[in-house]
Amino acid sequence: MATPAALLHDELQDAGILLPGTTQPPYNLHKGSLQLAQHSDASQTNSDSRDGEFILPNGDIYRGALSGNTPHGSGCYIWSDGCVYEGDWRRGLRHGQGKTLWPTGATYTGDYSGGYIYGQGTYTGLNNSTYKGGWKLNLKHGLGLQTYPNGDIFEGSWVHGEIQGHGTYTWADGNTYVGTMKNGVMSGKGILTWNNGDSFEGNWLDGVMHGYGVYTWKDSGYYVGTWTRGLKDGKGTFYPKCHGIPVPDELYIDGLRKRGVLPGAESQIHGSRILHSASFDMADMMASKNQDSVGISSVRSLSFGKTRSRNVSLERRWSLGAAIEKFIGCETNESSAIESCENKADSNLPILEREYMQGVLISEVVVDRSFSDPLKKVSRRPKKLVKDIKKPGQTIIKGHRSYDLMLSLQLGIRYTVGKITPIQRREVRASDYGPRASFWMNFPKNGSRLTPSHHADNFKWKDYCPMVFRNLREMFKIDAADYMISICGSDALRELSSPGKSGSVFFLSQDDRFMIKTLRKSEVQVLLRMLPEYYYHVRTYENTLITKFFGLHRVKPSSGQKFRFVVMGNMFCTELRIHRRFDLKGSSLGRSTDKVKIDENTTLKDLDLNYSFYLEPSWRETLLAQIETDSKFLKYHAIMDYSLLLGVHFRAPQSLRTQASFHQTILPDRLAVLSEEDALEAAALNSPEGLVLVQRASDQNDVVIGSHIRGARLRSSSASFEEVDLLLPGTARLQIQLGVNMPARAEQVVQDNDSEANDQVYDVVLYLGIIDILQEYNIRKKIEHAYKSIQYNSLSISVVEPNFYSERFLKFIQTIFPENS
Repeated sequence: MATPAALLHDELQDAGILLPGTTQPPYNLHKGSLQLAQHSDASQTNSDSRDGEFILPNGDIYRGALSGNTPHGSGCYIWSDGCVYEGDWRRGLRHGQGKTLWPTGATYTGDYSGGYIYGQGTYTGLNNSTYKGGWKLNLKHGLGLQTYPNGDIFEGSWVHGEIQGHGTYTWADGNTYVGTMKNGVMSGKGILTWNNGDSFEGNWLDGVMHGYGVYTWKDSGYYVGTWTRGLKDGKGTFYPKCHGIPVPDELYIDGLRKRGVLPGAESQIHGSRILHSASFDMADMMASKNQDSVGISSVRSLSFGKTRSRNVSLERRWSLGAAIEKFIGCETNESSAIESCENKADSNLPILEREYMQGVLISEVVVDRSFSDPLKKVSRRPKKLVKDIKKPGQTIIKGHRSYDLMLSLQLGIRYTVGKITPIQRREVRASDYGPRASFWMNFPKNGSRLTPSHHADNFKWKDYCPMVFRNLREMFKIDAADYMISICGSDALRELSSPGKSGSVFFLSQDDRFMIKTLRKSEVQVLLRMLPEYYYHVRTYENTLITKFFGLHRVKPSSGQKFRFVVMGNMFCTELRIHRRFDLKGSSLGRSTDKVKIDENTTLKDLDLNYSFYLEPSWRETLLAQIETDSKFLKYHAIMDYSLLLGVHFRAPQSLRTQASFHQTILPDRLAVLSEEDALEAAALNSPEGLVLVQRASDQNDVVIGSHIRGARLRSSSASFEEVDLLLPGTARLQIQLGVNMPARAEQVVQDNDSEANDQVYDVVLYLGIIDILQEYNIRKKIEHAYKSIQYNSLSISVVEPNFYSERFLKFIQTIFPENS
């Protein structure tokens, strides 16, 4: 590592003060002033004041007034490298008016003091870049006007060489910023006006919009709200141009200007009258990070070998507007989505109250205001009405044991999604997996620069592999805004009673789309270990039935235990009622429910299942093939104890009959496929509790698509292997995919000891998937297997080796979905 002395030596050489290969300047330093080196031609006494010319051994030349051996008065010093200073001297130091010309062609004309550029002066650099204004100790300081080579102009305050305080920056393309800056980037209050007429008036931080502000589209309207690091964050209001900002809101905004929350109106004209103060705080623009530098040899003490002591950065550091273009695009793109009021004859565009999370719109409410009567009560109409129905689980309210945990995970997920969503999508890399791909964030109760204040206890948040799970969410067509609304919206989560022995806590989102499950540390380790192969598997097999994971996180309250949890898709998110749900493993020991009263929320087990489900042959073949593929994946990772979760929606018992009044294609053990007209007629005349297949709708807006669904539609052999929809007369038209909205015929299995039972046949709709895929066959499970094998039949227990578990599981599934006889 170079020493400070070595760095100073190199700097002096670069400045032309030291010649290459030397260690001493070509002039002598004497008590802080420059004294001429003695020369054989200089025979006068030191006390004489005279004019003279001296040629130094290194080739430097001085011509001018001398006092003894010290420059004093007017003189010219010419360095051997071609650098020239001509002007006033005082006791060996440049002092007064002078001009410096560098070999590069750069010049400075103005004030010097004590050997430094100090006072008012003009610097002209390369490519006609100029600065005219105040200087201090060779640095721009005070008020000045800077013109950059690319045509940009800044007029305002400088502090120690940096743009600092109030000023006006005008880009060559016409964009203009008027306001305060810090460390060369926009920070504080200011107004940015784009060349297309759009503008933002508000607060800035590190070059991006941050805090309260008003964004104005030239042709569309206004948005009044808050931003966080360049992204809309929190609540705000959009006013169409035809309405303008209502008088009460305008008064409120004017009040914010007077209190200093927004830049005052004087800020817009302040740039032209900025010369009344030299102490402005002009430092928040992006320029300081982008100034190019030309070395001024700061010849502080010219005792003829004394130095230009430090290089001074006088030119712009480039790409001042680079970061600003990032959010120029963000904001101006929105105007294209908003129709101009000039195209609306009735000018009836509504005022919209919006809420954003890290730039993602999560809610929008139409506000109906009467401007003729400002005292009229504001009525709000939600954009979408949701039918209020009773939902399973216990709503978590304040005072609930899981209330703080719910707040923590909602805040964390909001932060995670908001942070990762603006990043451009890319393919995952090896570095996106593993412990190093995770990050921590502290959430203090009172908030921080990056996190909001909240009502929960202080907690730490850990997010695992955010880029991988972001791509998984997009792979399953989950919109970031919908994801945050579902989990982090105004409605609380619901806690479900755990159906298993793991002791996990389950939370359900308010719209039933997502389920959140707490995990053991060992389960987190298994998921992280298998995550690269899991990602490849679900990307390769788009009809996979294994659990869909959308996020893996950890919460650690300041006082309390750690909670690890995973966000999953809820496979029973459907408009149809799930009348029976089964957790099926293929084992028999302990595989029956011990509940006396069974309802729709009871999870039944293997021995409770008394139905066989008959699918169309091609669907059965596809289903069993996919389950086998998924089972091989789990076997490869030594996973066991997984289940097939099966949900059954029953229609009314139906006799298998044909109706001659309709042109149906009837094949044995297949549902009828009707034409569009026949399907509508059937829906009108028959019981609304049947099942009808119809050819795929041309208008997909009429079809209900399952939640987080990807993959191909199922094709029916009854329709010449064309894609079909499931029509439930009086209910809906559903898109059929593997494991989702699958129509079937359920036949009740008669038990040997049930002589009174009659065969019952039902039309059903099935929902199914493979769950609990994070239990590894580890040492603990091997010990459990050995212990239970002594007490029970080893073939009947759940804890078995993964290869055997997979074989037994597949055989059991085949019995559930038998072939059509």
